Amino acid sequence: MTAIWSNPAHTVPPISLTGDSGIDRAAHHRLDEAWLAAAWSHPTTRVFVVSGGQVLIDDTPDGRTELVMTPAFEAPLTEQHRYFLGTDTDGVRYFALQKDSLPGRMDESARPAGLREAGQLLGDRDAALMAHAVALENWQRTHRYCSRCGERTNITSAGHIRRCPACGAEHYPRTDPAVIMAVTDGEDRILLGRQMHWPEGRFSTLAGFVEPGESIEQTVRREVFEEAGVVVGDVRYVASQPWPFPSSLMLGFLARATSVDIRVDGEELHEARWFSRDELRAAFESEEVLPPSGISIAARLIELWYGEPLPKGRPF
Repeated sequence: MTAIWSNPAHTVPPISLTGDSGIDRAAHHRLDEAWLAAAWSHPTTRVFVVSGGQVLIDDTPDGRTELVMTPAFEAPLTEQHRYFLGTDTDGVRYFALQKDSLPGRMDESARPAGLREAGQLLGDRDAALMAHAVALENWQRTHRYCSRCGERTNITSAGHIRRCPACGAEHYPRTDPAVIMAVTDGEDRILLGRQMHWPEGRFSTLAGFVEPGESIEQTVRREVFEEAGVVVGDVRYVASQPWPFPSSLMLGFLARATSVDIRVDGEELHEARWFSRDELRAAFESEEVLPPSGISIAARLIELWYGEPLPKGRPF
């Protein structure tokens, strides 16, 4: 039995976008138009703009990074694309506005950022708000028409439902479950692969989407075999991470290989290799191997096996 499996007390390193945000999504208010109107007009309400998966962030004098938020009365005008995200423990309400572009800033200190960059810099509250807003924005931009009759749909439930005025169908934000797994063998080596479109040297854990009628454990075994030709036996769930790029929920696992011969499929994976800890450390030091982005659950799964933080990976 490999070390990572023989010690069930292994602690998962903190995973980005999953911390205690202190935000109550308060879904029961989404259809209460009177409550939403009162919340929007309240002086403590805070609003930020999301556009093309980006928001404005700014560095504070004490060294933190925050979302650029304004009171509702200073927010750009929009009616339809206004999304209620929740309230915090102080009763502050938060909204996101979907716009075609981010607003300019007089002080010029704020900068646009996507979630891969901002997710590593923002605190738990702001990262959670941004992830929620980015996921809603992507869904709203790509699901404007009814899949039942083709009619253009209307936004309801404070941005969380699209309703068809012709046939009455309701459509909800899409979330695609995907598995991501740290596969280890009997020698306690880890299997890492490089996808076809990744930069040279970029290696990470294997991953794939759950298919209809399939359990997540079956998905782990199928994806590893399809992509790398490696047979997997035991599968253990570790943790999950929202991944709105554009609409996934990553389900993280440890998986034990019962075979070691690698046969990459040539479609998903360009290359796959087994690494011992010493081999991976040497590959990092020589930059032969580049680690996955620090925001990803992939980095945390590798660290669970590796036993220490990975070198900081560049976003991609």
